[in-house]
Amino acid sequence: MSAVAEQLVKVVEKTERLIQLCAALQEENELLKQENDSLNSLHNSGKEKSKELEEKLRVLKLAKSFSETNEKTLDIKQKINDFVREIDKCIVLLKK
Repeated sequence: MSAVAEQLVKVVEKTERLIQLCAALQEENELLKQENDSLNSLHNSGKEKSKELEEKLRVLKLAKSFSETNEKTLDIKQKINDFVREIDKCIVLLKK
């Protein structure tokens, strides 16, 4: 076989290996994309859970503040009115 033919065979072999390597890398890339999507989903659900827990903590602190204080009825009514106003504001924001 001539030197040119041998070089051509080597080039073809190397090209085939590169094609195989490219296919393997594309498959790995797809797997990594799927893993990334999965982790992003977990991260987002963790954020939502954290927000829910923070809201529960705020409500518990509020309830505790009511139970620990010896405020007059008028002060408690005022606080309730303030909370109702805050809730109304939140509802308006949610409707937008």
